[in-house]
Amino acid sequence: MNEKQIIDYVKNHPSGKVKIALTDIDGVLRGKYISVDKFLSGLDGHIGFCEVVFGWDSNDLAYDNATFSGWHTGYPDRTARIDLSTFRKIPWENEVPFFLCELTGEANYVCPRSVLKKVIEEAKALGFNPYFSQEFEWFNFEETPHSLQEKKFIGLKPLTPGMFGYSILRSTYRNDFFTDLFELLKKFDIPVEGLHTETGPGVLEVAIAYSDILESADRAVLFKTSVKEIAYKHGIMATFMAKWSETLPGCGGHIHQSLWDKKSKHNLFFDDSDKQKMSATFKSYIAGQLHCLPQILPLIAPTVNSFKRLVPGAWAPTTLTWAVDNRTVALRALPLGSKSARLETRIVGSDVNPYLAMAACLASGLYGIKNNLKLQPATKGNGYLDLSHGVLPANLDTATQAMKNSKIAKELFGNQFVEHFVQTREWEWKQYIKVVTDWEVKRYFEII
Repeated sequence: MNEKQIIDYVKNHPSGKVKIALTDIDGVLRGKYISVDKFLSGLDGHIGFCEVVFGWDSNDLAYDNATFSGWHTGYPDRTARIDLSTFRKIPWENEVPFFLCELTGEANYVCPRSVLKKVIEEAKALGFNPYFSQEFEWFNFEETPHSLQEKKFIGLKPLTPGMFGYSILRSTYRNDFFTDLFELLKKFDIPVEGLHTETGPGVLEVAIAYSDILESADRAVLFKTSVKEIAYKHGIMATFMAKWSETLPGCGGHIHQSLWDKKSKHNLFFDDSDKQKMSATFKSYIAGQLHCLPQILPLIAPTVNSFKRLVPGAWAPTTLTWAVDNRTVALRALPLGSKSARLETRIVGSDVNPYLAMAACLASGLYGIKNNLKLQPATKGNGYLDLSHGVLPANLDTATQAMKNSKIAKELFGNQFVEHFVQTREWEWKQYIKVVTDWEVKRYFEII
């Protein structure tokens, strides 16, 4: 639809309302319904969002350490722009019109979508069109929000039992849910390339079709919330925690990426004359990620739980390694052809904010290209055993302090964003370390 057709659809929808949303720093969609009149007036000016959306954590606890927002600011409204290009109809809500928003003005440096757009602008100025996609793994349970609370998140019933990856049988058991996921996501303009069971009770994996990077990030953000909403309709709870059980595999959110020329005709990662079919641009892009990611890791491992997934032998990388088509390394190069050559960043978990994770991948790759970084030798065999180029930070605190003290992080994303983001991760760690866990009680209560 063109702009006029979109506005006409909104005006004529029988509900008389519009749903709008933006993501907070954790990638959680925060939004509201507004009237058609409010929507139309917002197109000429701005829509207001309370600053607290970027001044609290995922559990709505206000930061006490943030410069951007707090009691010292009075929590004013900040202006946001409705992006008409993100128009969608919500198929499980009577086709209600939906739009994504982003902060404008002086506050836009904390807005994840705006952060990504700035990195995209840099890529385009260098002559690149980035094309990305994200795949997600997540667990599903036959529970409700109420039953979760009543059970205190213990003894939950998975959607299906046992370990049965790529199971045709299991996908038949709750085919109503599978069918709705595939069909409703497509209607919501989130095209799914593949959907299958992974190894683990009630775990699924989806590959979302690739697109230009901003559209891809929008799809990824909307995918996580859409899955949860569709699951609600079936009496199912979906979780995108990176690691919900110590005895089961974690949930990846791998990001696939490639750079194309200005007209999107040529994949600049592919070079048929190279022995590995990898262009110099591709090699420097990988080198940039290997160099930068340890200093910006919280952007792609944003929670305490993220690091429970990043352990040896759990299908998630721990070392600063790369190789061609090797799933034990951090960066899996796939120089498969002139149309499909791409990089898969496997560090990323399903708990990320896709805007920030994609910004981290792209910005660090561009850093390698701009500085003509040379690529280290590819890992042979088991990437977990290749310690020659170092390992990833072991926890959120260590990773956050590395980012806080990194000149590269500030160069890539600006001082203001880095300051705010680091403060939010320091807050997250502070909430964690004061909690007495079940593990501690069981280990120390009687014996110590």
